Amino acid sequence: MSLLSLDDVKVHFPVKRGVLFDRTVGHVYAVDGVSLSIDSGQTYGLVGESGCGKTTLGRAVLRLTDITSGKVVFDGTDLAQLPAEEMRRARRRLQMVFQDPLGSLNPRQNIESILAEGMAAHGIGANRAERRAKISEILERVGLPSSALSRYPHEFSGGQRQRIGIARALVLEPDLVICDEPVSALDVSIQAQVLNLLEELQESMGLTYLVIAHDLAVVRHISDRIGVMYLGGLVEEAASDELYENPRHPYTRALMSAVPVPDPDKEDTRERILLSGDLPSPASPPAGCRFHTRCPWRQPERCDTERPVLTDIGGGHRVACHYAAGIADGSIRPTQELAPRVLRAANGGNGTGGTGTKAEPVGPVKR
Repeated sequence: MSLLSLDDVKVHFPVKRGVLFDRTVGHVYAVDGVSLSIDSGQTYGLVGESGCGKTTLGRAVLRLTDITSGKVVFDGTDLAQLPAEEMRRARRRLQMVFQDPLGSLNPRQNIESILAEGMAAHGIGANRAERRAKISEILERVGLPSSALSRYPHEFSGGQRQRIGIARALVLEPDLVICDEPVSALDVSIQAQVLNLLEELQESMGLTYLVIAHDLAVVRHISDRIGVMYLGGLVEEAASDELYENPRHPYTRALMSAVPVPDPDKEDTRERILLSGDLPSPASPPAGCRFHTRCPWRQPERCDTERPVLTDIGGGHRVACHYAAGIADGSIRPTQELAPRVLRAANGGNGTGGTGTKAEPVGPVKR
């Protein structure tokens, strides 16, 4: 059963200029027509490079950022149409874990005050003693001692502060938790602990997650389903294993080729696609397919003029590419102008031999 569904959600920020009177001269198309669905109890991973609109989309679900158009339906209710007071009450069921654990915590409040503030606002707990008991229980669940109640955020490590952020979200007993880069600011050893904690809490509390990240390894570890964003739009969506084993969109293929493989033989022989060009500005996105300015398989007759629709190619695998099938079967080859830079081992890929394992480009390379 779908708990959260987004239908053609758009978030456009006006660009204003003027000395005496501001006038709108354009828009930044941060999110431009995203549709997706998250089932109850599922973890949905949202990936893409910096600036693609992932965080803006997460904030739009909570209406921390105004929605320009589209529907955000949570448990049968369109959040985009709710009055401010009703939306405030609805936020008890939707919480967010922010990327910066220190910046998201008030340095002037101790941990008990930070966690009790939301409880008091939503009428959870009859008195301070009841709220303190519940806070102590949540802190224990996230691996922090009850002695942390009287301490302040700066007295904790980065991993502990992120646990406090998770506790602040869970203390309100939400149904959906949006995790915005939950481990990107943490050491690798702490990342694993926090990810395992999120999985344990999901099983014990029946939570649903929307995990926003750019670390593809993290997303694969924790997600049931993954969506890939590029320049404000969703370009591919599939079950986690399916997406990693069979990426169909050219952008997804480039992302996956950058993920290290813990096998020297495979690492030396696999191709790595290095895209040409820079990410276009979201204030003036390209016409047609947003990715065509960097796509090695671009076909001018459609890619430059017609924006592809996210289409199911079977098994719930959705791709927004006119030529996904042709690229997959090899009938459409990379163009010379924007051909990907493909790297393979100089000795043929076996990782041994007198020439060593130095990688060199083969095939067409744009210089």
